[in-house]
Amino acid sequence: MKTYHVNKEGYYGEFGGAYVPEILHRCVEELQNVYLDVLESESFRSEYDNLLRNYVGRPSPLYLAQRLSEKYGCKIYLKREDLNHTGAHKINNAIGQVLLARRMGKSRIIAETGAGQHGVATATVCALMGMECIVYMGQTDVERQHINVEKMRMLGATVQPVTSGNMTLKDATNEAIRDWCCHPSDTYYVIGSTVGPHPYPDMVARLQSVISEEIRKQLLQQEGREYPDYLMACVGGGSNAAGTIYHYLDDERVKIVLAEAGGLGIDTPMSAATIHLGRKGIIHGARTLVMQDEDGQIQEPYSISAGLDYPGIGPLHANLAHERRATVLAVNDDEALAAAYELTRLEGIIPALESAHALGALAKIDFKPSDVVVLTVSGRGDKDIETYLKHLA
Repeated sequence: MKTYHVNKEGYYGEFGGAYVPEILHRCVEELQNVYLDVLESESFRSEYDNLLRNYVGRPSPLYLAQRLSEKYGCKIYLKREDLNHTGAHKINNAIGQVLLARRMGKSRIIAETGAGQHGVATATVCALMGMECIVYMGQTDVERQHINVEKMRMLGATVQPVTSGNMTLKDATNEAIRDWCCHPSDTYYVIGSTVGPHPYPDMVARLQSVISEEIRKQLLQQEGREYPDYLMACVGGGSNAAGTIYHYLDDERVKIVLAEAGGLGIDTPMSAATIHLGRKGIIHGARTLVMQDEDGQIQEPYSISAGLDYPGIGPLHANLAHERRATVLAVNDDEALAAAYELTRLEGIIPALESAHALGALAKIDFKPSDVVVLTVSGRGDKDIETYLKHLA
């Protein structure tokens, strides 16, 4: 049977793998050798599940959005990852990876962050577990997400602003990888999305798969069946999307719709729609789709949303698009902003700008009245209030 899951070599079709400098080869290989044994062990599962339940507040609700459903002529359920501790899905992955790092004997945690939610989640877990934490963040993002920066500092993390490139997520990731190269023995790199060398894309997807695991149980309870007709999520690197679709990847009854950041439009130079605009290449240790010029130089992405501002895409999603398993829609800044205000005024839920891109895709699909749609609200909009106020609808 055809599967869209990772193979033993760390590839999704032709995407994925581990392309790392020699100095990191041992670190990545060590991780490849232990991650599945740890993640599937009873002691890890017990500690992880306990923290998700009693610290994060899972399961997150599956909420039937009545007024939004009326507007789009179908039944729309919102998977409320915005209600997790720290305000996004990122905490699911951060807890799992820091628990793994501790079991591997690492004492120093590094991370990269764009919108700041992964940085906050990692800093939170490091505070909980008494670990040193350094978070790399592009200077552009430090300025537009300064509340998250202050949260990380309050939690005891060192926030390292990055001033190379256009000072966003790609550049923060570059610096985090440089740090890891310099401190391979005691440092664990917590990657926040389904990107990077194998095993990161698979590991992050597995840790986020708690989302689709809960969706199955909650739909059975509320709809009498475990699967929806549509699953929808925003995609930058792709972790909330991977978690939303994980248990449905090989279930062809379920249509997968991913919304990427169109920026000012895919026909302009100001976009982050990697699946629409990218070509095959290697970025941050994986073969995937990359926004690049004729010479293979990475092009700077642009999105109003700091968390979707990435010139690559997780190899899982590159393969889903390539195999036409997923429909990928580019949602522009103005469409995302309008969708955020719509959700706020119809349902009293202020979404993160990232999640607003998934909401912006609703208008692009022709739903039937009988369709059951599950859309993941990956984070809450507190961090984006200043941007929303600048674009007051």
